[in-house]
Amino acid sequence: MPRAPVIALSHGGGPMPVLGDPSHKELVASMRTRVPEILGLNDTARRPKAIVLVTAHWSERVPTISSGDKHKLLYDYGGFPAEAYRLKYDAPGSPEVANRVASLLQGAGFRPDLDNERGWDHGVFVPMLLVHPAADIPVVQVSVLASEDPTAHFAMGRALAPLRDENVAIVGSGFASFHNLRLMFAGITRDPAIKVQLDAWNEAVTAAATELDAKKREAAFEQWRSFPAAYVTHPRGGAEHFLPLIVCAGAAGDEAGKTYTDHFQGLDILSYYWE
Repeated sequence: MPRAPVIALSHGGGPMPVLGDPSHKELVASMRTRVPEILGLNDTARRPKAIVLVTAHWSERVPTISSGDKHKLLYDYGGFPAEAYRLKYDAPGSPEVANRVASLLQGAGFRPDLDNERGWDHGVFVPMLLVHPAADIPVVQVSVLASEDPTAHFAMGRALAPLRDENVAIVGSGFASFHNLRLMFAGITRDPAIKVQLDAWNEAVTAAATELDAKKREAAFEQWRSFPAAYVTHPRGGAEHFLPLIVCAGAAGDEAGKTYTDHFQGLDILSYYWE
């Protein structure tokens, strides 16, 4: 059995990737082509039996896991066209995989909760509509931690790593390169001075993610708030779109990460994966 991959993808803004927004063109193309290839969705020898998806849009005190056979969608956004509230993603859940996730996290010292009621948020269904519209692979949604503790998030990923040898792919859904909506809406991301800062930030994150040695990678991510422009890209108390990447980095083991880049709102948006 091949080892399932890990990917921390960039999911874009709200439902806009699936509503035809032109600024999301490259992100959409990557979710439709690059991500399915990385995950082996169209390869019978590599196709995962399930996807565990860590979403930026669910923060809890303890790791919380969607555990139902089926989950409704949670339209956790506002002010969009009516079609944004009619989107459907009918993939099944998997109580079996959810319980396995909980067991692995318990073994690592966490006290996870199972939740068979909460709907899948747009950090799940928006990218998955593009990545796998057939919706025939079970998805298990996992929260990040409200504490934003990088050590705990790396440990979550390390605990989940055995899933890869059980043909369960691990996906982090966030926006690691930049998630400062105030600055983005102000148009400051096109300022050349800001771009210099963001290039330095992307270099630091990429150096951490592509580090071969898991212990060195963990040490780097523990200090991510000291990376250049960390508080520009993710304001204080607003790390949730970076945290799925840390979980994925923890699940990678002693593997060097790879990257791909999409351009969005004048920014280089990087996604990271291990296979």
